[in-house]
Amino acid sequence: MCGIAGIFSRRAPQPPALIRQMTGAIRHRGPDDDGFFEDTFCSLGHRRLSIIDVAGGRQPMFNEDDRLAIVYNGEIYNHRSLDVALLSEGHVYRSHCDTETIVHAYEQYGPDALNQLRGMFAFAIWDRGRKELFCARDRLGIKPFYYYSDSNIFLFASEIKAILEHPAVSSRIETEVLPEYLAFGYGSGEQTLFRGIRKLMPGHFLRISAERFEPEIRQYWNLPVTPSARKQSDMDWIRETRARLDEVVESHLMSDVPLGMFLSGGLDSSAIAAIMQRKIDRPARTFSVGYAEERYSELGWARTVANQLGTDHHEVRVGRAEFFSALPNLIWHEDEPIAWPSSVSLYFVSRLAAEHVKVVLTGEGSDECFAGYGRYRYQLLNLRAQAFYGRFPDALRRAIRHRIATSSFLSADLRRKLNHTVLGRLPDLESLYLANFYGAFSREEQASLLPGVSSNPYANYRRYFDEADALGPLEQMLYADKKTYLIELLMKQDQMSMAASIESRVPFLDHEFVEFAGTIPASLKLQGSSAKHVLKEAVADLLPDDIIHRKKMGFPTPLKAWLREPESAPLYDFLLEPDGLIAQELSLEFTRDLLTRHRSGVEDATDRIWNLLNLQWWGDIFLYGKRQKWMPEQGESAPVPLPTA
Repeated sequence: MCGIAGIFSRRAPQPPALIRQMTGAIRHRGPDDDGFFEDTFCSLGHRRLSIIDVAGGRQPMFNEDDRLAIVYNGEIYNHRSLDVALLSEGHVYRSHCDTETIVHAYEQYGPDALNQLRGMFAFAIWDRGRKELFCARDRLGIKPFYYYSDSNIFLFASEIKAILEHPAVSSRIETEVLPEYLAFGYGSGEQTLFRGIRKLMPGHFLRISAERFEPEIRQYWNLPVTPSARKQSDMDWIRETRARLDEVVESHLMSDVPLGMFLSGGLDSSAIAAIMQRKIDRPARTFSVGYAEERYSELGWARTVANQLGTDHHEVRVGRAEFFSALPNLIWHEDEPIAWPSSVSLYFVSRLAAEHVKVVLTGEGSDECFAGYGRYRYQLLNLRAQAFYGRFPDALRRAIRHRIATSSFLSADLRRKLNHTVLGRLPDLESLYLANFYGAFSREEQASLLPGVSSNPYANYRRYFDEADALGPLEQMLYADKKTYLIELLMKQDQMSMAASIESRVPFLDHEFVEFAGTIPASLKLQGSSAKHVLKEAVADLLPDDIIHRKKMGFPTPLKAWLREPESAPLYDFLLEPDGLIAQELSLEFTRDLLTRHRSGVEDATDRIWNLLNLQWWGDIFLYGKRQKWMPEQGESAPVPLPTA
């Protein structure tokens, strides 16, 4: 796990200090070492967190004749088997590191080398003979890759803040992304909130040469979008799921340094911890995070699993003060506003783990493979209900929706539940599913909050959903989530763990395992009210029933309760500051009215307030030169006071 950065200049050589500034901005990603390569056209920089071949794995790394230079972030879990084939082709190795496997594979196969790599990665290879830069990102988007390009210069890095160190780039907001951010809490396309800075999308590579100084981007992998023809018994599916999960967990234990496991006490992390404990000869180190408010905490469940498995267990509790003090600093680490409050908790458990290990495994990705979220079941129920309810006259359906929205006889809780059904929503994908289960600010609210910007916030999701229309409704939702929602979850995982200088690995997102999961019949993923049915059956011998079948909590935080407390008054004042991003780019009047309704108890606007808080802090830190206000020591983990009125 590392941090990478690079400069490709079409004309003048770049001052040597620039690549060092860029990598210096992401020192937290690799505190163990740094390395640089420079020639007339290209500069490469690397920050190293030493995990594989600690002594011999320094980067940049080169092929035999030093024509190819690589900087790389990630892990290739099948590198040893690839090395055998490459050695037989005559390649000469100087290390035992998976970095060298990539550079030799590219030397041998060109871009087709990507099809042989099994792991998580983002890398750039400079070919000084061709004066060409080749960049690639792994299939699921586990590792980040950002870039900036104009007619004279191409820049790339693991984090946006490194690109911002170059004088060619200025911090300006990309307003086209704001509608999707306000709806979902993130942007799922190539654009970021920084104008001119883009993401290389998962499963894509990019090539740019001095001769044709324009990025050429191609997709090398995609999730299947046609139904699988595989047929076998339910028991065979269950057995194969278990066998494949055993194999991917074992592959992800590859390390020359200590590693551990993030344990929530839920099905996914508990299953991986149980398999991990069977495959190592010492107690696995497990790490959990919770809150003083017990109803939001999973610490008891995690402790139960740890005791049963016999792990070396550690836990941390996060309080209100620590949560909000850390938030501006973590927005700086994330580069963009933080989508979910659980990111803050993830940082604290990462910091705890960093005291003991350099690598952790996590349960991320299982829900998107095996239909673990409740919204999938509710949407399928809604679709079935719509087949009957759609026969009602339009006027009657409109009247029922109006009655639900305005009736004083309905409790807020009952109104919320009805609004998750066809009774309270228009029966289209946007209203019944996206705005219902994902969205913070609706299109109607955005028209008031964001005057003058009219792009469709649901366009990216809708495009992916439609791509998979041959798969059926459940698989469509899973496909679109892997292309949008999951990628943001993975960025949360990457940047919060790297903020604490540890590597996180996601066995459920081994691409061969994901491809296999896509062939499992939908009826084995969601069986009645039982989500992830095939996975539960596959690990039934590893865990007690009350862990396997307990209700999913989804890493909750006490944010709603905290925002009701008097101590949150400065946060509301912060949102209304006249020189903040909300006042500059959004509607201060709408925001003031929303806060009034929330504070009076008329409606619950917790999710929307969270989005606005993050956006306001992001603007202060990255756009308006106020980083010193929130990070006075310029240190990446300096404690930050709550804003004052």
